[in-house]
Amino acid sequence: MNQVTVTLPDGSSRTVPTSTHVRDVAEGISPRLAKAALAGLVDGTLVDLSYPIEKDGSVRIVTDSSPEALPLCRHSTAHLLAAAVTHLFPGAQCGIGPATEEGFFYDFIVDRPFVPEDLEAMEKKMKELAAQDLPYERQMWPRDDAKAFFAKRGEPLKVQLIDEKTAGQREVSCYTIKDPDTFIDFCVGPHVPSTGRLKAFKLLNTSNAYWKGDARNQPMQRVYGTAFLADKDLKAYLTQIEEAKKRDHRKLGRELGLFTFHHWAPGAAFWMDKGATLYNILANYMRDVLFPAGYVEVKTPLVYNKALWERSGHWQHYRQNMLLIESEGETMSVKPMNCPGHFLLYASQVHSYRDLPIRFHEQTPLHRDEASGVLSGLTRVRQFSQDDAHCFVMPEQIGDEIERLLRLVQRIYGDFGLEYTAKLSTRPEQFLGEIATWNHAEGQLKQALEKAGQAYTVNEGDGAFYGPKIDFDVTDAIGRKWQCATIQLDYAQADNFDLKYIGADNGEHRPVVIHRAIVGSFERFIAILIEHYAGAFPLWLAPVQAIVLPISDRHLTYAASVRDQLKAAGLRGELDERQEKIGYKIREAQLQKVPYMLVVGDRESAEGTVSVRSRSGGDQGASSIDDFIALARDEVRTKASSSTPVTKGSTTDATEQNGEARKDKARQQ
Repeated sequence: MNQVTVTLPDGSSRTVPTSTHVRDVAEGISPRLAKAALAGLVDGTLVDLSYPIEKDGSVRIVTDSSPEALPLCRHSTAHLLAAAVTHLFPGAQCGIGPATEEGFFYDFIVDRPFVPEDLEAMEKKMKELAAQDLPYERQMWPRDDAKAFFAKRGEPLKVQLIDEKTAGQREVSCYTIKDPDTFIDFCVGPHVPSTGRLKAFKLLNTSNAYWKGDARNQPMQRVYGTAFLADKDLKAYLTQIEEAKKRDHRKLGRELGLFTFHHWAPGAAFWMDKGATLYNILANYMRDVLFPAGYVEVKTPLVYNKALWERSGHWQHYRQNMLLIESEGETMSVKPMNCPGHFLLYASQVHSYRDLPIRFHEQTPLHRDEASGVLSGLTRVRQFSQDDAHCFVMPEQIGDEIERLLRLVQRIYGDFGLEYTAKLSTRPEQFLGEIATWNHAEGQLKQALEKAGQAYTVNEGDGAFYGPKIDFDVTDAIGRKWQCATIQLDYAQADNFDLKYIGADNGEHRPVVIHRAIVGSFERFIAILIEHYAGAFPLWLAPVQAIVLPISDRHLTYAASVRDQLKAAGLRGELDERQEKIGYKIREAQLQKVPYMLVVGDRESAEGTVSVRSRSGGDQGASSIDDFIALARDEVRTKASSSTPVTKGSTTDATEQNGEARKDKARQQ
């Protein structure tokens, strides 16, 4: 009998008969491992447990603790959903059903839109199928037989997929759940061994979709769901979803008077006064950080002739995302990024090696022609600004400059109380330049990461074609990750735009360009901050830092003087002059998430004090105006509380607010 040698993760090896299934390898290691096995990795390829091993190679058994387990589980749950839908809706056509970062979805053509009651019925049927512990089985069918089978079933979309994805193949891979009558799908897999391994899943919502995402194709119904390996993880995720709904920046942005949108300007925010204040705080904060770090602010044109974009390569690779303008027979574009303008600006002067690094920073608006279907609040817009910068350095300066940038990232995210992780992306298969140059650049990035004390993971082969990069994911208060900062090395555009500097040898040399953004799009970062803090910004960020609340009209004059003193001290103070009860004013200020409420009545007017209430701590007692201002300015200076955003349960509820407001009124009058 022919034998093959399999090498296990611990370096040991064993000999097994040719065509031994992965499941049998697991059984040979231990019955406990075989029971826990979900799939296998054979020479790095994820396969079913029924996969036959035909040659020597490495084998790793995938269990619940493996990183491959969750996407595998979600893909199989998508098939379970499709099986439920085809049982409940005979004649439904199945589209595609992939796993996603958040769960899975499956697209269907049905004769009517799905309603919430349909989701309940689908989930119930999925649980029934899971309880039956039905096997997932891969079957290899002759290609023509598979096409004929799906055509006869009235599923032309599957026939189309087979035509497109298996050209030249004799056989195609199909997966059943139990048997073709229960469910069958054209799919390359792999899948879990049986439906009984799927225990923690939930259907979430439905939406309209189109076949292949093209509005010219058939309309479909997309069902979204999520799945986890353990019920506790599913419950935690569903809790996070509910918390995210409360924190939705679109909802809070409207309630807090920050921004709005109008259908005549899709994908562009209208910033109200408080929102504009917040926007300017963020923009000026970046200036305050960057100017001492050696950056200069520049402004470059918004509109360029298409010749610039042809030179930069954007016309060939990015034209579909650019907003075009016709002017006097010339094709122009509103800029989607600042890079080419900064290259022209750098090239407009002669530079010595003594001038480098040169660091350009710009905050002018950018425009990208995003499809209307993907626009979403501030997180996906057509008009935005960035804390955009380009650093022009000599090759030997790369390491030091990257280390400086890493320390900027650490400081800035620290000020906002955002945890983050870093990823180093290395040379892709398709790249520009010499391997030796790439190796040197990657080495300098690694060295800079280590010198800055920055932990990181390596994404092999995920760099841009023109250079390696470091990307940062921030984690918000409820555990969601957002990709924000990026630091990218670029060896290509200096050649493309003939960028030069005069070296110590009096010869011409090419600089290396470092593209970098830390907060990225201001719009998107503000959305992240709104949801991170649930709209309850720390004092230094709050559009309104303190509001003065007079108990009655006779206290208005004194209240106005308090407001004026706050403003004179550089604090953003307001005065609530409405003829409302003090309890109502306090409740309204609390709902507007104002950090401090300064109640003034007879006693405060006579003593020149204020009664301080904090957003999260309630009544703080009486204070002189000078003492309050000093403490508030110190809180702003140290950016206090930025690391402890307000979360569920930390604000006073309405009943407590009303009770304390009555005490305030009784004490003051």
